[in-house]
Amino acid sequence: MKALKKLSPLVVALGALTLAGSVYAADTIKIGIPQPMTGPATQYGDQIQAGALTAIEAINAAGGVKGLQLEPLLIDDGCEPKQAVPAANRVINEGAKFAVAHACSGTTVPAVNVYEQEGIVAITPGATSPLVTDTIKPHYFFRTIGRDDQQGPFAANYIINTVKPKTVAILHDKQTYGSGVATQVRDNLSKGGTDVALFEGINVGDSDYSAVITKLKGLNPDLIYFGGYHAELGLLLRQAREQGLQTQFMGPEGVANKDLVAIAGPAVEGLLVTLPADFTKLPGNEKILENFKKANRSPDGAFTLTSYAAVQILVDSINAVGQDPAKVADYMHSNTFNTAIGKVEYDAKGDLKEFEFAVYKWDKEGKLEQLKL
Repeated sequence: MKALKKLSPLVVALGALTLAGSVYAADTIKIGIPQPMTGPATQYGDQIQAGALTAIEAINAAGGVKGLQLEPLLIDDGCEPKQAVPAANRVINEGAKFAVAHACSGTTVPAVNVYEQEGIVAITPGATSPLVTDTIKPHYFFRTIGRDDQQGPFAANYIINTVKPKTVAILHDKQTYGSGVATQVRDNLSKGGTDVALFEGINVGDSDYSAVITKLKGLNPDLIYFGGYHAELGLLLRQAREQGLQTQFMGPEGVANKDLVAIAGPAVEGLLVTLPADFTKLPGNEKILENFKKANRSPDGAFTLTSYAAVQILVDSINAVGQDPAKVADYMHSNTFNTAIGKVEYDAKGDLKEFEFAVYKWDKEGKLEQLKL
């Protein structure tokens, strides 16, 4: 039998701090909320915060979860892939076992491995790239938004059946999200018999897109689809109109940012976008809308109610099986949930079996109108 070593005062002090930290952690259920709080994608982070915090506050006001309060941990990932792993590690280091995680696909893809390795149950309300869940088969990672291979075919079907163009040009930003959704649209248009006259990437951060606009004018397509975010599309729209190109533009939910109007100006008028359906009109969401009103927050935004739903799913699962992340993940894989975005049911990879997208049209002031299909 080995003799017991005398512990130094420093080790004793550190042990006391660790014990105090674990006691504090037991007093609340921490939920990490890593999302863009700085950079050009801040508005998406604002939507995630609005949804997650409103849900957390409403649940806490009603008594919490098994008598415990939820504690949100706001963490900035900047929508930057290089900040993904540090942000995910902060979720872990601050003691959270659950997360409403990341808006951007490029950030989410590297972060998934961290959550899987550490056994953290995380739900993204905004990352749509198939690579998020196709690169590995996650057990702890989920979504409350549809994938690009759901959104892309939806957009392509709308283009084929409603817009009915003879030729389409497709641009993308060469990034995980933008190129991914653009590829889905291209492939499904081609399957449907629509001629894709151009499929080309542009550089993020460029200030002059005259060369590609000149190419587009030469091709004269009936529709231009852009895969990416609002900053690049805003410049493309404005410069296209200034150079006499009046072709219809369309894009995915990543372009539907109010800052697009500041960049594009009146050129935003007529832009078509695919977004999650307007879940504020979903029957049964009246109480949820009241919660937003009480919190003085807007329920609007592509990722707001998907974030609210993420908190609901985590809470329903914790109520059912406790705080063990492995049991929570198992429960989420095998059950259905009634949420702010309707019925949620997961496949083996943590993707939604069904998700409702819709097509919206912008007016010159930046207001969106959901179009009938």
